[in-house]
Amino acid sequence: MSIYERFVANTKLRRMIVLLTLVLILWLSRSVMSLILLTFIFSFLVTRAINFFRRFGQVKAWLIVAPIYILIVVGLLYVIIHYIPSIAKQTVHLYDLVVKFYNSKEYDNSATIQWVLKLVNETNLKTQLQSGITTILEYAGSITAMGVTVLLSLILSFFFTVGIDELKDFGNTFLTSPFGWFFADLKFFADKFINTFGVVIEAQIFIAIVNTVITTITLIFLKMPNIPGLSAMVFLLSMIPVAGAIISVVPLSIVAYTVDGFRGIATIVIMIIVIHALEAYVLNPKFMSSRTKLPVFFTFVVLLVGEKLFGTWGLIIGIPVFTFLLDIIGVKKIESAPKPPVSEQQSDN
Repeated sequence: MSIYERFVANTKLRRMIVLLTLVLILWLSRSVMSLILLTFIFSFLVTRAINFFRRFGQVKAWLIVAPIYILIVVGLLYVIIHYIPSIAKQTVHLYDLVVKFYNSKEYDNSATIQWVLKLVNETNLKTQLQSGITTILEYAGSITAMGVTVLLSLILSFFFTVGIDELKDFGNTFLTSPFGWFFADLKFFADKFINTFGVVIEAQIFIAIVNTVITTITLIFLKMPNIPGLSAMVFLLSMIPVAGAIISVVPLSIVAYTVDGFRGIATIVIMIIVIHALEAYVLNPKFMSSRTKLPVFFTFVVLLVGEKLFGTWGLIIGIPVFTFLLDIIGVKKIESAPKPPVSEQQSDN
């Protein structure tokens, strides 16, 4: 038996090499990691919807996928048509108020304002403010880039899910190739990670519901207009693990300013801080623990380490990766995902 044949026959060594290769590929692709993870999340959710409807009968994938994405597009268009112009109008109005105050007699004759200006000049605060504004603009640019990433992820996930049956058939051809062992091991790891990720997605949906309820209560307290639309926007953004809450704070703050001025903005910012703390240090450890059957202490530690290593994404992929590794080293087995109906298995064959 040759060295290559002995290597292929050694399942543990072979899978370790495949896993290290996969980690290396992901590390080299870290610049587009948000696109990869968001595409995976959207594809996973829509695939779960396809499997759910196929429990009641064999249905073409596009008959399920098309209505889902039509609803998403309609929702995005509704937000763009109804909220973007309002946000732009309120932003211009806020700018006009600042300019009007700057040119008013109250500005020139106010001793307090003149004292503040003198203090600013003495402490070189102007340079610091300019630096802060530059940081804010860069942050706004990152939010815009995130919006483009979300849009590309939706497009990629649409083409993936609408042709999922053909992709399965095409993927099976790799398993019968001369290097089929490599792709079989990739499928082995993918199945385990998807099983774990399904648990995390269920937790994220629950957390998004809690976030939406807290936000809706705050919006009612502020007497904000069109609360159902704003709540729907918050729920959808809560499903985005990267910058979801930060993206939502911008339109909410602008609308809050029109209702209650700067006090409304302060209320929105405090609400976002409370929601983030509740999600990161209460809901995630407790709810993830109940779903993954891990001790709360380990769940809490993994979330803290994950956030330090991967940022906001660590709160989402930390638990799946940790549980995945426990399964790989044989410490804790992941329950297999439910098998599709017999009719679906027959159709795939």
